[in-house]
This record gives sequence, structure tokens and C-alpha cells, in this order.
Amino acid sequence: MASATTVDKNFQVWQDFDRSNLDFYDVLEAPLQVHGLIFPEVEGDYFRRIPKELAKQVNEGVLALHEDSAGGRVRFRTNATQIALFAEEGNVEVYNHFALTGSCGFDMYAGDRYVNTFRPPSTIVDGFAALLEIPPEVPHENGEREITINFPLYSHVKKVTVGVNKGATMKAPKAYKYPKPIVYYGSSITQGGCASRPGNSYQAIISRKLDCEYLNLGFSGSARAELPMAEYIANLDMEIFVYDYDHNADSPEYLNETHQRMFKIIREKNPELPVVMVSRPKYYNENEDTKKRLAVIKRTYDEAVASGDKNVYFIDGGEMMHKYCDDCGTVDGIHPNDHGFVAMAKGIGEVLEKILKA
Repeated sequence: MASATTVDKNFQVWQDFDRSNLDFYDVLEAPLQVHGLIFPEVEGDYFRRIPKELAKQVNEGVLALHEDSAGGRVRFRTNATQIALFAEEGNVEVYNHFALTGSCGFDMYAGDRYVNTFRPPSTIVDGFAALLEIPPEVPHENGEREITINFPLYSHVKKVTVGVNKGATMKAPKAYKYPKPIVYYGSSITQGGCASRPGNSYQAIISRKLDCEYLNLGFSGSARAELPMAEYIANLDMEIFVYDYDHNADSPEYLNETHQRMFKIIREKNPELPVVMVSRPKYYNENEDTKKRLAVIKRTYDEAVASGDKNVYFIDGGEMMHKYCDDCGTVDGIHPNDHGFVAMAKGIGEVLEKILKA
């Protein structure tokens, strides 16, 4: 019997292509720019989202996940019509509710327009190669386009090489309108599970709309607002801080012990920083446990406002999902699909846009 890959070329993963007509660039080489990640310090090391020594101080989950490349991007400007990607990856896992294109694939944008996805094969072990064509109808300026390639949400990335047509221009990208990062801290939802591709995480959607830098500090099952993590974030140079971790807090009591504490640590170091508090973005939020957690987060916000803090914001995650989404916005009752992430991008993005334009 014929399979989808034999009857429909769009289901094929293109790995075998002519490399002789390409010029190659390591993403760490100028004029390419990598955002959202700490660069490997030695040959064979992985990109990271936080320092390894910090990850060791937080918890085992963060240590395992801090090398996941969620939020990582490489940006450049080129007139190339073909772009190839060669990726060396590690810790590649297959999930029963998460597309490989999201967990270990890369996707590409020209400006804010999606072009295509560098799709890993179903047999991926330690990396892959793929080539994408940019259709001529994709907007450009004198033939050149601002390219963003988003890194995987749930894989470790060791090395990425980009190939473009021989002789194609390769220039530095335009700077973000808001170059200081919006820092997001939270659970697997914050990390991007289970977007179908990296550019559909809610932070990436917001970044394209608002033209802003960001840092994804989502740690699947492991965001618990420990003191080392709170103190590390407090010392980052940020535009806005957004936190949403109550899915990972062991109990409402634990959330009560840590939520306001984290806010106060951030606020002490950053007296004027806008801080956005988000309760769990879950469509069904009627149970008592969730109500208790919501009350904890709302109390942190209310007490900050009562103290005269004018740079604190609160988003009810359940109301947000009801307003912008419905019960088809999740893959498993918890993790958003693309529809759910668009809903989050709308709800959180509206608040961030007001802050940035104030």
C-alpha cells in the first residue's frame, strides 16, 4: 500500500540535497546573531538558557532542561532564495502529544511571515539537515529579507550551520524595536509544550507582533521559584518580567510560600520594572485547588497595588483562555496546541503592548 510520503511530496522530509551550491555559516559567526541563549563555552558543549552552575542549584529538572533551546533564534538578512540548516542535537525525545516539528524542529520566518519548517525525520537521533526554498511572493526589500530561524522547544542544540545560495548576501539583521528582553518564567506551557513548531510558542508570536527581544525560562515540570532562580532573574537586564509557574508549585501552600517572595526579590532589585503575574492558563479552572492558587497570585498583586506599586499587572489565565480560546485549545487538558498559544499571545500580548507603548 502506498504511504503519504510516496503519494504526497509535502509529507517527505528533504534531507538529501546538493551542498556544492551553498555557502555555509556557523550561527555563532558574524553577521548572524543568536538570541535567547547562552553560547557554548567549549567545543561539543550545548547552548543553554541559564548557566549550568545555577541550574545545579535549582533542581534536577532545571538541570536537565536548561539546555533545551526554547526561545533560541538565529537572525540575519539575506537575498538567498534557498536556505539550508544543519543541526547537531542531543536529548531528542519522542512524545505522544507533541509534534517533532515543535520539540526538535526549527522553523523559519521572513520578517513576520512564516516561510516553512525544517522538519526532522521521525528517526532523528542526534540531528538532521534540511533545505527550504523561499517562494518569490514572500515580501522583500530589494531582494533581501529579514530571516529568523527559531530553535527547538524541547531539544538540546550543540551546533547549527546555515547554508545559503553561493554568492547570496549575508548581513546583520535589524535591531529589535525593544532590544531589552521580556523575560518569561514558568512551566512546560511557558517552555512551549505543545506548540506544533517553535514559532508558535506564545512568546515567539508576541515577539513578531511587537518586535521585541525575549528570553524563555520555562522549565517543564520544574518551575518552583527557588531562591537561586529568583535571585538570578532579579539581576537580569529586562524590559518586562512575566511569571506563571503555579502548574509546577507542589500545592497552594507552596505557591503561597514562594509567589510573593519571588515578586519581592525581583522588585527589590528592579523598583520600576513592569511585572506581569499570570495564573494558570487552563480552560477548566473550577476546582478548589485552582481557586486557592488563583487567590494566592491575586493576593500578591493586590498587596503590591495597595503598597503603591504602579508597575504590576495581573492576568487571570482561566479567563484569558475562555475569552480567546475554547476547549479545542489544548492537546491534553493542560498543554496548549497552536490555537491555545494564539489565545495566550493575545491575552498576554495585549498587556505587554500597553506597557511598551506607555
